[in-house]
Amino acid sequence: MKSYASESMNHDEPNLAQAIQDDEKKRIQHFNMSGYSAPKIDTVRIGVIGLGQRGPAHVKTMSRVDGVEIRALCDLRPEKAEAAKILLENTGHDPELYSGSEDEWKKLCERKDIDLVIVTTPWYMHAEMAVYAMEQGKHVASEVPAAGTIEECWRLVETAERTRKHCMMLENYSYFPFQLLMLNMAKQGFFGEIVHGDCAYNTSKMRNNFNKNLYWNMWWLRLYGSRKGNIYPTHGLGPVAQMMDINRGDKLEFLVSVESRDFMMAARAKELAETDQFFEEFVGKDYRGNMSTTIIKTTQGRTIMLQHDATSPSPHNMIHGIYGTKGSALYDPQPPRISTGNHKWASTEEFEKIEKRYTPAIFHKMSELAKSSGHGGSDLLIDWHLIDCLHNGLPLDQDVYDAAAWSAIVPLTDWSVRNNSNSIKVPDFTAGAWKTNKPNMDINLERGGNTEVIS
Repeated sequence: MKSYASESMNHDEPNLAQAIQDDEKKRIQHFNMSGYSAPKIDTVRIGVIGLGQRGPAHVKTMSRVDGVEIRALCDLRPEKAEAAKILLENTGHDPELYSGSEDEWKKLCERKDIDLVIVTTPWYMHAEMAVYAMEQGKHVASEVPAAGTIEECWRLVETAERTRKHCMMLENYSYFPFQLLMLNMAKQGFFGEIVHGDCAYNTSKMRNNFNKNLYWNMWWLRLYGSRKGNIYPTHGLGPVAQMMDINRGDKLEFLVSVESRDFMMAARAKELAETDQFFEEFVGKDYRGNMSTTIIKTTQGRTIMLQHDATSPSPHNMIHGIYGTKGSALYDPQPPRISTGNHKWASTEEFEKIEKRYTPAIFHKMSELAKSSGHGGSDLLIDWHLIDCLHNGLPLDQDVYDAAAWSAIVPLTDWSVRNNSNSIKVPDFTAGAWKTNKPNMDINLERGGNTEVIS
């Protein structure tokens, strides 16, 4: 199938806004992946590509899920692949290792005995690997974001529709306890009509990004020195988009993005280079600003404020506020709060009653088991439910249209910042199917939920 996307749809292309509008007129949905149920897989055979930061976490959680076989592990660096395999000692998993050259990941994807490929490399590699894996007949679970250009977003959608293979982005922040609670409240009408959402991923990564021994090839620092806009949007946006049923009754329409100048990164690079020659190549780069702020309008008239600040020395803050016609809730700054109006937050007693009523079944089932996994238990929750859906032939919680729409924020905000914060349309990756797509994310386990976990 010929892709409708082109090089004119890259983030720094001046004509991107026009290219998006022209492209959308041509777009035809060849198969609707929203609500798609692939054939059941009794034993999900897994390969993991990328074993630096997030990969080992998925190796550990997947090894605890029943009905899983971890068949292959891949990383460019042999020592990372070997270290990940050590994590599987005494688990019954004995994966083959792929490492040492840049194309080893393709060999993993080409294996006939793998059903699911998990991609956890630097994010600018995600789309190429996901597309290739789907072409080889594999379902894909990608770390966030799933793509870095509009062209890549379309390639993910087109490939998933043609191969009928799932492409799920592993947005684990949707599985935080309070986020699951809020999603269930939204599904049951607690907030009434949701009017607005505030979301963010504000947490200092200065130490991480300038650490010579953390990220392969200093890839995060290189991105901050070459991109503009929000380069890590989905932790904030994902949970809010699901509460608003984006791509299932509503969609992201357009956005504007503005960012501060860089007050810290260039100065830090210069300071380090004075005593360490390693950092000289990072001096003089046009670093992304400290604070990125984006406003998104949805087709149904809702608004979303999305922030990203990875440099200022402020406490970790996701905001995660939902405001509706009947109620509201706010996650950060802690403690989480809920309101039913009257210009005040609910008392502790009222909060506990609401929490007891709306905590979804997935959390009741998995909360104790998930506590030992990362990110407040969300790492195990998302991996377990992914496998449970594949076991039972059920739609996944996040589909390829979510992966594309949420990831598109990366290039779209880059373009907006470079163009005096002008507005730009968010492509409709569903080709109009959002009007009739049904809400998903079965957090109350109305189907499935029978996959066991090794405690």
